[in-house]
Amino acid sequence: MKKYLIILIFVPFVETCIGQNNVGSENSQLVGAPCEGCEAVFEYGDKNFKPVDTLPDYEKYDPKLKVTGVIYQSDGKTPAKDVILYLYHTNPEGKYPKKGDETGWARRHGYVRGWIKTGKDGEYTFYTHMPGSYGSNPAHLHPTILEPDGKYYYIDEYHFKSDPLLSENKNFPHRGGDGVVTLQKAEGGGFLVERDIILGLNVPDYN
Repeated sequence: MKKYLIILIFVPFVETCIGQNNVGSENSQLVGAPCEGCEAVFEYGDKNFKPVDTLPDYEKYDPKLKVTGVIYQSDGKTPAKDVILYLYHTNPEGKYPKKGDETGWARRHGYVRGWIKTGKDGEYTFYTHMPGSYGSNPAHLHPTILEPDGKYYYIDEYHFKSDPLLSENKNFPHRGGDGVVTLQKAEGGGFLVERDIILGLNVPDYN
């Protein structure tokens, strides 16, 4: 009996530890159809959230990017507070770089990734470098949204208007708004990328 008692006590403890490892909660709800890798939005560990994040290798590569904007509630007017935005992308060679000790979705997404959480003004900023293209895929940034009530979903990737691989005939669903952005010369070098996001916009089954 003592052996079984130890097992019963240990199992809930393991489940609790897993829950603290940001794999989501009972309130988490994926919306907007299946999404491979959206669970990575929960892999922030013990991150000290801010509205600004600098992704790995920012100092290593040029050109540098400042990716910024405002996240709004579904009305498109009210800034959205406490929204987590997860972003990842390739290195300049068009690869999702890895160090070899990755776990979870980092084994697919690589280590060039980051998370922000919005304040009451809804603003967000990522400092990173320009991603590379691969195959026929134009350069892009992958974003995933996690709302305070647990809804999470992907929105349109950030694509660059000046990219010759970006087809003029390509139709995007505009999830969260228009993801095709303009590279603007930033003060001090690099480029400024501005994109506002509207929660739930054009996301199927969003309530």
